[in-house]
Amino acid sequence: MSWTTFITILSVIDFVLVGAAIVVVLRRRREPRAMLVWILTLLLLPVLGLVFFLMAGELRMERTRRQRRRHRERLLPLLARSIEHLEKTHGEKGTKHHAAMVMRLATRVSGRVPTTGNNVTIYHEDEQNFLAIVEAIENAHHHVHLEYYIFQPDETGRSLRDLLVRKAKEGIKVRLLVDYVGCWNWPRSFKRSFTDGGVDLAFFLPVVPWRGRWRVNLRNHRKIVIVDGSVGFTGSQNIGDEYRGRLAKYGPWRDTHMRIVGPAVHHLQEIFIEDWHYAAKEKLPVADFFPEVQSAGDQIVQVIASGPENNARTMHHLLMSSMGGAQKSVCIITPYFAPDTTMIVALQSAAYRGLRVKLLIPSFSNHWLTLWAGRSFYKELIDAGVEIFEYRHALLHSKVVIVDDAWAMVGSANMDQRSFRINFEVTTILYDDALTRNLRQDFDTLLSKAERIESTQPETLSFRDSLVLGVARLISPLL
Repeated sequence: MSWTTFITILSVIDFVLVGAAIVVVLRRRREPRAMLVWILTLLLLPVLGLVFFLMAGELRMERTRRQRRRHRERLLPLLARSIEHLEKTHGEKGTKHHAAMVMRLATRVSGRVPTTGNNVTIYHEDEQNFLAIVEAIENAHHHVHLEYYIFQPDETGRSLRDLLVRKAKEGIKVRLLVDYVGCWNWPRSFKRSFTDGGVDLAFFLPVVPWRGRWRVNLRNHRKIVIVDGSVGFTGSQNIGDEYRGRLAKYGPWRDTHMRIVGPAVHHLQEIFIEDWHYAAKEKLPVADFFPEVQSAGDQIVQVIASGPENNARTMHHLLMSSMGGAQKSVCIITPYFAPDTTMIVALQSAAYRGLRVKLLIPSFSNHWLTLWAGRSFYKELIDAGVEIFEYRHALLHSKVVIVDDAWAMVGSANMDQRSFRINFEVTTILYDDALTRNLRQDFDTLLSKAERIESTQPETLSFRDSLVLGVARLISPLL
């Protein structure tokens, strides 16, 4: 076979496969900009475009819906006693705080009800949060479940591993679920140390091309710890030295994390068990991991899971309803800001209605392209009245939304395409005055040290910066 014939055959194969991929893109009927970017990538990058599509083009996945329904059916009786007074509390707080609409919407799109009887501690210092998790694990009597996007094999990761192995040897059942891509840098010895030590370990959606597993998208971005089914942790902090501010490369690091005691922990447990079943192919007996619900306080908490298996675009609905129903203000902290057109319009509309819309973003990032993609939207937001601030004293990794100083959301989701459509996230909605004041006070403290962005007029930008902004904005639908 001549070289010319070989090239011709490859070109025909590429043409056919590109055509098939474009048909797949068109049949999905996703966000138009993302569809267009994928079609142009396939057409303009022969072969390479196909590789990108195989690795990152799938935005949905199906998981066993019956399994999820069964879990919820079993959980509802356990939660009944703790939420029997929720309607009354819900009504009082909903009327006062304009949160009733959000409660209803969040319940509808997530299938999980808000629960009262919770006690929540918010951590703004990463070291305090890490030590609180360590203390809870030290006191475990039955089981420890952990789910993380990133679990670094560094000093912090090794210290937590040693604790988990020790608890496993004491007879505590320990399960660790980590994302395959988020933990791509694990040495074999680090992985083996868990399994040899008695810890049950599973990886979420491994990328194994020779077995047909190409997808690098659809990542599990959740951060969850459950101890004995009664104490839970969730928020934005991963496990690693950088997340405790111990890496000179990034310097100080800032997360917002929570310790929850009460009925809401059962919903975190439910999310973990569903993810574990999918990743490890193991059905955990519900009766073993959902102890009788005890009231630990009077705070209302709603745990929301979102991801590509859900067509409802949960995070979109939550954020849109938050800005649409707000009466006074919306304050947002996000480390990665690459919104779609819908979210830009929602922010602009809130500002046009006279709301104080404040957006706090780090001035430097471990994902510089996403940082510049966000900056490409600054001008149109500032022109609408949105107040934008950049924080330069630490790598700001918190994901927080505060509405009307009355209720708030804290979780793992960023304001970008990945969190909206691609990644598996967990968000906690807090319907409580004290918790909201705590978050707002922290927001104001950060704001007092941040720089307000007054203008991003094209004439004030260098040629390099304007070019980078354009490229980052062009590919923002894929970030």
